[in-house]
Amino acid sequence: MTFSLVARDGDRFGIAVSSSSPAVAARAAHLRPGVGAAASQNVTDPMLGTSLLDGLGEHGDAQRALTDVTGAARHAKTIAYRQLTVLGRTGPGFAYSGSGTLGTHASATVDGAVAAGNMLSGAHVPGVLLDAYLAADGELEERLITALKAGLAAGGEEGPVHSAGLAVVADVGWRVTDLRVDWADDPVDRLGELLDVWLPQRDDYVRRGLDPAASPSYGVPGDL
Repeated sequence: MTFSLVARDGDRFGIAVSSSSPAVAARAAHLRPGVGAAASQNVTDPMLGTSLLDGLGEHGDAQRALTDVTGAARHAKTIAYRQLTVLGRTGPGFAYSGSGTLGTHASATVDGAVAAGNMLSGAHVPGVLLDAYLAADGELEERLITALKAGLAAGGEEGPVHSAGLAVVADVGWRVTDLRVDWADDPVDRLGELLDVWLPQRDDYVRRGLDPAASPSYGVPGDL
């Protein structure tokens, strides 16, 4: 019930995801600074995203991380229901869609990005996400939201989507962008509106974390 795009841009990793289910980004989006990114979707087990990142952190090989998770004996009874993507510090992304993946499902990969979805209007949607991302300009966040909008315009899920999220990690120890619309009739458009508010202030909030004495004031009531 989800389609997503995971991408790498230099030392930054990002993900954009949308679904008919509520709060999809809380379960599906997995990022770790300096390590990589992963999506765990379909009948979602969020721990699989953590396991993929643990593997990347240990050896840096995205394909091996995916093979280790999908082949683990402890997941033997459930892995068929999962759809996973993973991307490391170098090379292409990799995807897995188990035999129990719902509806029309597909994935597409290039060097530095991987897209996947299930219950799609058509198997073309992940390719549309990648093409739109690669053709877009601007910050990683802007390219990710452009891709998500293109995937939705190309048919997206078979039914309406209700939640969306966008997150990016960089060379600091937290998500420099972490935006979610957990339930709405137009979550992707609303996510774009949130990004328009957030992106001009993103670096200021990073500075607040790293160097509070030099961080800007926004003049809100009570701010001295």
